[in-house]
Amino acid sequence: MTETQQVPADEAGAAPVRSRTFTWTDPAATAAQVGSSSGLEMLLAMRDGLIPAPPILQLVGATGFEPEEGKVTVYMPAAEFHYNPLGSVHGGVIATLLDTAAGCTVHSTLPAGVGYTSLDLMTRFIKPVTVDSGVLRCEGAIISRGRRTAVAESHLYDERGKLLAHATSTCLIFDLPTA
Repeated sequence: MTETQQVPADEAGAAPVRSRTFTWTDPAATAAQVGSSSGLEMLLAMRDGLIPAPPILQLVGATGFEPEEGKVTVYMPAAEFHYNPLGSVHGGVIATLLDTAAGCTVHSTLPAGVGYTSLDLMTRFIKPVTVDSGVLRCEGAIISRGRRTAVAESHLYDERGKLLAHATSTCLIFDLPTA
């Protein structure tokens, strides 16, 4: 659940204040399930609401994602609370979406008992992102996957299909510890 409120300006003319509250599920509950299903099975269960999505998706206000093997799309409306001091979406929020799509794409190719972590993320910002960009669509795809590393790319588009940013990511693939 996410709630955003606006408090009116005070008599001194200060700008209206906004607040945002969000909730999430303990990530340890989801982490305990990581090794028991394939990456794609886990992502599909998240999409279908059978297991909770990670807190980062709640934090940034992502509204959904579409996983398939070797490809993941993440959706998020560009919002004012994402803004930097210049009045556009902060690059860190954009990088978070790009990293999420790339990493989940790698995860979608992994069997049960195997995990991943990002080793790098090379990001290119192409156009400013604002609330006028609408619902953002971030598509991840596999470039190369080996036994120990994978390279994925992700592209961020505005609601009209214009490319806003893109990234490549290298991920380390490893066996998860057994309990």
